[in-house]
Amino acid sequence: MEPGNQTSVSGFLLLGFSQDSEHQPILFGLFLSMFVVIMLGNLLIILAVSSDPHLHTPMYFFLSNLSFVDICFTSTTIPKMLVNIQAHSKAITYAGCITQIYFFLVFGGMDTFLLTVMAYDRFVAICHPLHYPVIMNPRLCGQLVLVSWFISFTYSLIQSLLMLRLSFCTNWVISHFYCELAQALTLACSDTLINHIVLYTVTGLLGIIPFSGILFSYIQIVSSILRIPSADGKYKAFSTCGSHLSVVSLFYGTGLGVYLSSNASSWRGMIASVMYTVVTPMLNPFIYSLRNRDMKRALQKVLGRTFYVQ
Repeated sequence: MEPGNQTSVSGFLLLGFSQDSEHQPILFGLFLSMFVVIMLGNLLIILAVSSDPHLHTPMYFFLSNLSFVDICFTSTTIPKMLVNIQAHSKAITYAGCITQIYFFLVFGGMDTFLLTVMAYDRFVAICHPLHYPVIMNPRLCGQLVLVSWFISFTYSLIQSLLMLRLSFCTNWVISHFYCELAQALTLACSDTLINHIVLYTVTGLLGIIPFSGILFSYIQIVSSILRIPSADGKYKAFSTCGSHLSVVSLFYGTGLGVYLSSNASSWRGMIASVMYTVVTPMLNPFIYSLRNRDMKRALQKVLGRTFYVQ
């Protein structure tokens, strides 16, 4: 077949994890269970933060936004995979693939920005506690989230528009469980130089700059904590950022594993992708609720009210 433009592309095939039909029910049950836990856990976090006046602070405002983004992030990939497993199909339409790439980049970028903003919030709270209410005022918090959304939407739109200009050959097979941008580019017959330049440049900037901000914040935080004379004071100070540090380590550790992997389409690459696209959003509610007394109290109120109404 001669290379055609994008209008001739009917869709792509997502190979996923297993070609064996015997394993499909197990995969369906596993990912459905994780998806339900992600939905329920993050919705509870949002409900707890919105219903408890004691949690109307910058830290929990950013946490509720992170929970919302995590719900959307997993919703871009898992439902389509579950539908394909149930329908015994690996197909995704061309429009569906572009749409999935767009929203995957939007919510993936928002995850990195929100984790960075949360690190800055902890930096101000621990290193400049007296000025914290003034610096982290509601207006600044809202602006930080809005700027994060603007950058994520803009970058994702640019990548999607660049994708639309490409022509594709006869090989439309993507060795992944979702439309991964880098793999989709390898299937194009036309020149993808601009796409790759934008992909690696912006991905590098969106990875390095936020990570550098998080690293700088925690260097300052650790330095301030070490200057606290009492052991009890050090423990209390560190406990306020322990949950966030755990989430950052899990997200960046698995995310970097994907992009630094020599073969992103391998099983190792797909497992790493599952870790930061599915497992991390699933564990976030547990990490923040189990290590936080205020969150535990708010969740108990929400759950108690729910069972009382029922």
